[in-house]
Amino acid sequence: MNYGISGLSIIPVRKEPSEKSEMISQILFGEHFYVHEHFMGWCRVVMVYDGYEGWVDYKMITPLNERSFVKIEKSPVAVCTDIFNLIPIDEEQHAMIVAGSSLPCWRPYKHEFSIDRDVYKMTGKFTYHEPPEARKFMIRQALMYFNAPYLWGGRSPFGIDCSGFSQIIYKMIGIKLPRDAKDQVHQGVALSFVEEAQPGDLAFFDNDEGNIVHVGIIWEKNKIIHASGKVRIDNVDQFGIFNIDTKRYTHKMRVMKRILP
Repeated sequence: MNYGISGLSIIPVRKEPSEKSEMISQILFGEHFYVHEHFMGWCRVVMVYDGYEGWVDYKMITPLNERSFVKIEKSPVAVCTDIFNLIPIDEEQHAMIVAGSSLPCWRPYKHEFSIDRDVYKMTGKFTYHEPPEARKFMIRQALMYFNAPYLWGGRSPFGIDCSGFSQIIYKMIGIKLPRDAKDQVHQGVALSFVEEAQPGDLAFFDNDEGNIVHVGIIWEKNKIIHASGKVRIDNVDQFGIFNIDTKRYTHKMRVMKRILP
């Protein structure tokens, strides 16, 4: 098996081939990947979407042959925008998917997608091209995650980290971001002043060593949506994030970036 796809709502990606190992990311339904190595019931995979690498339990993988993999690569993909939805498999079974899940081999006029020979009907909300008023759309989607718990390595509404949050929101408008904040910071154009920021722009924060350790999405003037303990809204200025509950600064501003034109 050289290729795979997630037929489950969420597949945890581990740093090492063990259930006890740190979860470093998640694969959402419909996201496909290369399988590079097998070890004791585990597979080392590399995500096609963002190049992220880690170990997943072999039992969670839906194998793909090369023909199906190439078909997915060449075909349109839609993205689920419902926080969660149920996809009918047959008259009795459903698959649960979450926001940000991929709908491969998309058939826009039938609202259908397929994985290998299985065809699924999508009855919920999705994006296929960049939506009109993309910035407003991003904020609406981001606010739907409000109070979602923080989870290191998470990319779903049931647990998400700061860079997973920004990556998934941008995925919904058709823009690919790297998985980690330290790599996302290299995207887009830097802003000179906080006052220049528009809804949907990204703000990055560093530690005392100068390493990027956090990212959030600008909502409106001096407001940021970010995952810290939970997805929350705080104040932001040229110094950093000011937590509205503790009344203190929690993250030190490094740079603000504009990804959308």
